[in-house]
Amino acid sequence: MASPRWLWCACATAAVALLLVSRLPSASAQRKKEMVLSEKVSQLMEWTNKRPVIRMNGDKFRRLVKAPPRNYSVIVMFTALQLHRQCVVCKQADEEFQILANSWRYSSAFTNRIFFAMVDFDEGSDVFQMLNMNSAPTFINFPPKGKPKRADTYELQVRGFSAEQIARWIADRTDVNIRVIRPPNYAGPLMLGLLLAVIGGLVYLRRSNMEFLFNKTGWAFAALCFVLAMTSGQMWNHIRGPPYAHKNPHTGHVNYIHGSSQAQFVAETHIVLLFNGGVTLGMVLLCEAATSDMDIGKRRMMCVAGIGLVVLFFSWMLSIFRSKYHGYPYSFLMS
Repeated sequence: MASPRWLWCACATAAVALLLVSRLPSASAQRKKEMVLSEKVSQLMEWTNKRPVIRMNGDKFRRLVKAPPRNYSVIVMFTALQLHRQCVVCKQADEEFQILANSWRYSSAFTNRIFFAMVDFDEGSDVFQMLNMNSAPTFINFPPKGKPKRADTYELQVRGFSAEQIARWIADRTDVNIRVIRPPNYAGPLMLGLLLAVIGGLVYLRRSNMEFLFNKTGWAFAALCFVLAMTSGQMWNHIRGPPYAHKNPHTGHVNYIHGSSQAQFVAETHIVLLFNGGVTLGMVLLCEAATSDMDIGKRRMMCVAGIGLVVLFFSWMLSIFRSKYHGYPYSFLMS
């Protein structure tokens, strides 16, 4: 009886020893993985404390963003800020990105769950090639696990590049809410104060004769300017913060009209404002030609000029509409 019992104990001891030996490599690998992750987080935190937006080249990007392990998200802006690139939009987007990163860095909710980084084309062209990226600026969220999905690429042309819009997108992708805090801008209050001072001065100088306040032409002109500004999309620009125009980094061609009906450029707003103003001026000339007491020759010239302005600018307006709403079947003269 003693011999079988001894044999059973020896077998059990050998099995336990083999199990422990088999688990040693996995435990060692886990400790190594945790050490690598701790080093990466410490390095990112150190850089973030110095500068909220971490500048990365190809090596840093592959080691800290692409390579596992990671338990953090990285919001990367791919851009081209060098002067010879002539990317005006990149500069504007970088300013908003810096505001957003600073808002997160100095907020009370700041953690190591998310970091902000930037890859400039002239410092990391290999990264652009690796990601098959041919436009800038571009914002991509690299999640803690797995590869970025389609929704992890920010829709710049649709949403614009304001810090508030990017913060909403980050909240959707990472569940991290960032309250954007902008540095104080005194230009607006100063301009408003200057305007009020000018108006107050004019009223004071004309205090003995206030009939100009009842001038119908002046009020009509002011109302018309307001209507033209609103119908051209100025409020949309104020909310979304779109780029002024888009320059193709390969061909150098500048687009002033956005190709989608869901977005627009600031330059497009100015063009539409000009065209609406031309149509309005033509209608005013037609009304004056029909109701004024001038001689018939001048009225005929006003009528011809009014028709020409309406036809010309409405045709151009319709051509913009057709370029944004693809498949629109109707056209008018030069559209």
